[in-house]
Amino acid sequence: MSLLYRNIRVMWFFLISSIASSIIGSATNSWFSETKMGKWFYRKVNDVASWASRKLGLKVLANEADWKKKYPNVALKIDNLEARIKQLEEK
Repeated sequence: MSLLYRNIRVMWFFLISSIASSIIGSATNSWFSETKMGKWFYRKVNDVASWASRKLGLKVLANEADWKKKYPNVALKIDNLEARIKQLEEK
């Protein structure tokens, strides 16, 4: 039984530490994104991502009509969800 108890304690430790880490990371990210260094960093990351996209020829959802033809079931679900959101916002 002591091995089971130890495993449960380890599980709880990792669960609580991962939740605490995500909260601290989110708070740090929201603070950092408003600083001069954060704005510079995110601009550089965006530049690198744009460069890689052009270099590799990646087009992520570039043409919505083509995407909807390729995945009609997903497009229908998205359209239904958008209609429901619009209906809820009107209420």
